[in-house]
Amino acid sequence: MSLFFTLQDGSYQFTTAGYVAVVIILALVLVAAAALARRGDERKPMSTRQLAFCAISIALATVTSMIKLFHFPFGGSVTLLSMLFICLPGYFYGLGTGLLAAAAYGILQLIIDPYVLFPMQLIVDYILAFGALGLSGVFSNAKNGLIKGYILGIFGRYVFAVISGWIFFGEYAWEGWGPLPYSLAYNGAYIFAEGVITIIILMIPAVSKAFLQIKKQAVA
Repeated sequence: MSLFFTLQDGSYQFTTAGYVAVVIILALVLVAAAALARRGDERKPMSTRQLAFCAISIALATVTSMIKLFHFPFGGSVTLLSMLFICLPGYFYGLGTGLLAAAAYGILQLIIDPYVLFPMQLIVDYILAFGALGLSGVFSNAKNGLIKGYILGIFGRYVFAVISGWIFFGEYAWEGWGPLPYSLAYNGAYIFAEGVITIIILMIPAVSKAFLQIKKQAVA
């Protein structure tokens, strides 16, 4: 149907050129993230520690995203804390690095488990929605910054997921439901279910102290 997509069984699938384009975009995002790894002094070498912790966070988020506690029929699932792990780069290093790492994760999710009905939906669901988890960086230096950042990150993802469901998946609304209420309920069910579980875990003193110690190692 196009250079990058082909329509099969009612959904869009990547062509070889499409996969190549996605990989190139992912590489560019990682290069941009690497550029942000420089601190203050431009002569200072790139922080391999920062890149390593971002890569580990993305890897953990990817692995745990495959462990689905509950999977919804039209996309979305409650996973084993995957959103928490992708919020960590923002918590460690601030907003810029957080957004880029989360966007890179979104592109990786697109490669691993694509669910694309419309080309524009790809951008909203994978780049913007997952990328919004990087908003955790807003509270990087705040007290209880991980919990605050996590809440902001998942809310950002929720906003874009609702927009996508409203615009692109409205026809699947439950009987008697309008597209927007359907999208609000559908996306809220899995995003906030995982969010509540995660926040309860983060409120355990031993867990919160462990993440604080990990942050100290990440920024050392």
